[in-house]
Amino acid sequence: MIGTVVRSTGSFYDVLAEGKKYTCRVRGKIRLEGIKETNPVAVGDRVDFDLDHDIGSITAILPRDNHILRQSVKKTGHSHVLAANIDQAMLVVTLAMPRTSLGFIDRFLVSAESFRIPQIIVFNKKDLLSEEEAEHVKQLIALYESIGVTCFSISAQSDNPEMIRAMLQDKITLIAGHSGVGKSTLLNKIAPAINQAVGDISAFSEKGTHTTTFAEMFSLDEKTFVVDTPGVKEWGLVEMSEQEISDYFPEMRDLRLSCKFGARCIHVNEPKCAIIDAVQNGTIALSRYENYISMVLGEDNRK
Repeated sequence: MIGTVVRSTGSFYDVLAEGKKYTCRVRGKIRLEGIKETNPVAVGDRVDFDLDHDIGSITAILPRDNHILRQSVKKTGHSHVLAANIDQAMLVVTLAMPRTSLGFIDRFLVSAESFRIPQIIVFNKKDLLSEEEAEHVKQLIALYESIGVTCFSISAQSDNPEMIRAMLQDKITLIAGHSGVGKSTLLNKIAPAINQAVGDISAFSEKGTHTTTFAEMFSLDEKTFVVDTPGVKEWGLVEMSEQEISDYFPEMRDLRLSCKFGARCIHVNEPKCAIIDAVQNGTIALSRYENYISMVLGEDNRK
């Protein structure tokens, strides 16, 4: 049978096929194909599986259209796939309680853009913002919308998320973010039947507590699905060369071939660099460029 993985616990997988869920395990040999992923079978994967009594066996992973992955924090040289075969990626962020850094946001956007997956940023907890912070969010929204990212500023606790629900319609959407930013609260507002557990913010660390334990795909209707993921603390890029990273910054993509050294330019300190010129004249935001440099140089700006 062919089905879609809708839940992964690392040992068992729920596979949806013909309107029914089957609990499956991975047949050992498909883990021996040189895959450097901590979870070779991810939520969203289309798989072949056989039914063996009560537990099915996944025998093959069908080719992916795309995936969102980050550097594994547990296994050096490996990546962790958050989801496969998605239509768009939504990042829920907060300025405080907990703080989401611009470096984290930009790394997430680059990972999605590398597969040309449309991106959405939800700035949550607007009800907790000071006037200065609210103005900062407006500036960030203007910045990210200028490069093609859809943005919202909401309070998941009190707002009606009708506009966000409309963005999800007829698509498979990955939802990610730090623990405590309000992913589960937002999901429960959009689709109360999901009924995700909601955690508290630690007064000591100002960070969220993990409430989502495993990645899981939920159906909002027959054509609309969301993939809820555990809170992500760090986001490291995977398998990107210095030369290609600027391809995943839309504001750099069209300019980079105007550099003196063309595709060989990595826009750090090369002469007659069109990207550096654009930063200096304000066409490219300094925050985006600084985060780009941290990615190219491999600096630890993952949080």
